[in-house]
Amino acid sequence: MLKDYEFWFVVGSQFLYGPEVLETVAKRAQEMTDKLNASGNLPCKLVYKATIKTNQEVTDVVREANYDTRCAGVITWCHTFSPSKMWINGFVDLQKPYCHFATQYNRSIPNEEIDMDFMNLNQAAHGDREHGFLAARLRMPRKVIAGFWEDEDVQKRIGSWMRSAVGVMFSRSLKVMRFGDNMREVAVTEGDKVETQIKLGWQVNTWPVGKLVEEMNAVTDAEIEELMATYRAQYDFATDDLETVKYQAREEIAMKKMMDAEGCRAFSNTFQDLYGMKQLPGLASQHLMAQGYGYGGEGDWKVAAMTAILKAMSEGQNGGTAFMEDYTYNLDPDAEYSLGAHMLEVCPSVAAGKPRIEVHPLGIGGREAPARLVFEGHAGKAIVVSLIDMGGRMRLIVQDIEAVKPILPMPNLPVARVMWKAMPDLTTGVECWIAAGGAHHTVLSYDVTAEQMKDWARMMDIEFVHISKDSTPEKIEEQLFINDLAWKLK
Repeated sequence: MLKDYEFWFVVGSQFLYGPEVLETVAKRAQEMTDKLNASGNLPCKLVYKATIKTNQEVTDVVREANYDTRCAGVITWCHTFSPSKMWINGFVDLQKPYCHFATQYNRSIPNEEIDMDFMNLNQAAHGDREHGFLAARLRMPRKVIAGFWEDEDVQKRIGSWMRSAVGVMFSRSLKVMRFGDNMREVAVTEGDKVETQIKLGWQVNTWPVGKLVEEMNAVTDAEIEELMATYRAQYDFATDDLETVKYQAREEIAMKKMMDAEGCRAFSNTFQDLYGMKQLPGLASQHLMAQGYGYGGEGDWKVAAMTAILKAMSEGQNGGTAFMEDYTYNLDPDAEYSLGAHMLEVCPSVAAGKPRIEVHPLGIGGREAPARLVFEGHAGKAIVVSLIDMGGRMRLIVQDIEAVKPILPMPNLPVARVMWKAMPDLTTGVECWIAAGGAHHTVLSYDVTAEQMKDWARMMDIEFVHISKDSTPEKIEEQLFINDLAWKLK
């Protein structure tokens, strides 16, 4: 999917310096574009689009960007001094993510060669500040990246921002299929679907479980055997109950057919609405997530969508992204950890080893024992993400965590599980999370960063709260108070 998008590199200048300077600017812009693409640090193609010299040129390129479905964002740089009043009409209309790249063609000041001709040509320090004022004056949501364009860390920051911008494009066309409704009496899984579509672009609709059962009944034995072969190739079988595994395959095939037919990339269900089904989808949901679909349990369509978005943003990376839920804590002072799991549905992309297919009773839902993947998550730095509806606005909460190898084997817990150390520590993190209203369902990702989610939230114009190693309940409460005031003024 990342290869389906491109970003436009638009360079600022003016006619004051003459045609030779403009030719040099265009030549250098193309050279920079080619080298950035060849660096391997950008997940999407960068396209040198134009050197802007007039109001009309800006307006034209912005209009083209807005209506080009391949264009996922615009990156600007002012090689020379570009009077930024000429950018106003275009910037007012810009609907794509915007990054201001503050760089210059040359790394160092050339002692012998520097003269007035050099100064007239190389005015990025001058032009980018003029450009920055205008964007600040327009209150534009933007990313500012400063540094030398050939440096790897700078290139990687651009690449990271590109992933956030692709997340925006993915969000604006995302469809979520709800199989039935929410779990009864659960507050955080509710939300304003109309406001969400206005703000985030998601189309969230319900399909009856009976329709899914009809689709399941139409699945052929040949289709099931083909998927069983895939299961055997990817997972270890720790059960002889093949009929139960085949039933999960039947569920997966039917759900995938329905989602693909409607263009949906995320889905939710609940154990309270399984009319006509023998099992809650466990293995079925997990294997769909491994293919990039988002999932939310108990009808949680918001976390289903966010799982799909983070998976799209992290395409090509191998740390893993999964639907997650905080289940229980280890409150030993010397070993404070959260245990994350769910009844069945944790994506195997986060597994430390080869997952096992097992069959065990569920204990709730009143259905047959379902097959599921059982594994431990791998160690590494990660984040957990929660999107909540605050009534009138959306709030994105991100917490930094460090996953560890589980400190206990837990031989009688037949679910996939991840154990982690929450930042800044377990109890402080819990206080901050609860103060912010964070949900019990989250998306856990080893690939997506808090900075990328902050960029995504800025592009989507929603509130962002970050719980990090430096957070305290007092700082979070102060931020939430200020945020409430600021968002009431919007």
